Amino acid sequence: MRTWSLSGVFIGYMGYYLVRNNITLSTPFIQNQLDLSKSDIGTITGSMLIAYGISKGAMSVISDKADPKKYMALGLILCALVNVLLGFSNSFYAYVGFVIALGVFQGMGVGPSFITLANWYPKKERGIYTAVWNISHNIGGGIVAPIVSLSGFALAALLGVSMADFNETYWHMNHFYVPAACAVIISLYVLYAVKGSPKNEGLIDITEINEMRGIKTEEIKAVETPNLSSFEIFYRYVLKNKNAWYVAWMDTFVYMVRFGLISWLPIYLLETKGFNKEQMGIAFWLFEWAAIPSTLLAGYISDKIFKGYRMPPAIGAMVIIFFMIIGYFTSNNLYMVIFFAAMAGC
Repeated sequence: MRTWSLSGVFIGYMGYYLVRNNITLSTPFIQNQLDLSKSDIGTITGSMLIAYGISKGAMSVISDKADPKKYMALGLILCALVNVLLGFSNSFYAYVGFVIALGVFQGMGVGPSFITLANWYPKKERGIYTAVWNISHNIGGGIVAPIVSLSGFALAALLGVSMADFNETYWHMNHFYVPAACAVIISLYVLYAVKGSPKNEGLIDITEINEMRGIKTEEIKAVETPNLSSFEIFYRYVLKNKNAWYVAWMDTFVYMVRFGLISWLPIYLLETKGFNKEQMGIAFWLFEWAAIPSTLLAGYISDKIFKGYRMPPAIGAMVIIFFMIIGYFTSNNLYMVIFFAAMAGC
């Protein structure tokens, strides 16, 4: 059952990125459609990310008291709905409003995933399995470009128009409607695959599994909070936890780099580096997928070498990213730019 649950949150979280990174891919088309400035595009993408950042914390707190699979599936459906509405948008403010709503609903994916992982995997195994789950967003973010591209060719053929005409008039279909349809289908799988806790499924409770593996009972009791409200849990175990603040501080800089690169990658490569749309799509895909082996390696290293301490490999990764970003901005060679983008994505 835990394999089913892992597959459910894996594919579910992958779906969230299908209906988020498609916004980034669509920015050149939005810019051309509305004749927007770079600042306007930055407002659109930035608004979504700020809303997502706030929602990621707030929605995760709410998810503590919700059914993980229903909560996650609902978020996917709401994200799909917003994408459909984006397809009908024809003004700057409509785009800003809808991407803010999208950012809010995107925050519904993380909490159920962590709850499911905590329900089914003991602490000593959680690093590698969390790493496995974490690559779902790289897969989801990476396959957006091929899905958008291939569905564009298919829809152009179905409509009997050239790709140039399709990209001029019908680009909303493959950039918004197709990912939305994928998200709805994935939400059905989440409802089917994700299970409750082992105890709810009639199996041995995870606390008993932990005890059999030598984890102290005191550690387990410290995280059992059935009678606390969501706010009390958040206040006691997050706001007053200095380690949570350390991780949040580091995450802030990691995501500034990641989202800064990915949000501007399409326009930057097309306009500054002279890429065509096919080359840009490959770079976008590699940026996400190059992180898959490195994420799994980081999970393995933190479990086996650092015995569950996640910070040392995280600090090492940030040092490497620093040099990759320098190469990304200074290189003018097509292959080297793609290489540095991929390595920064790692």
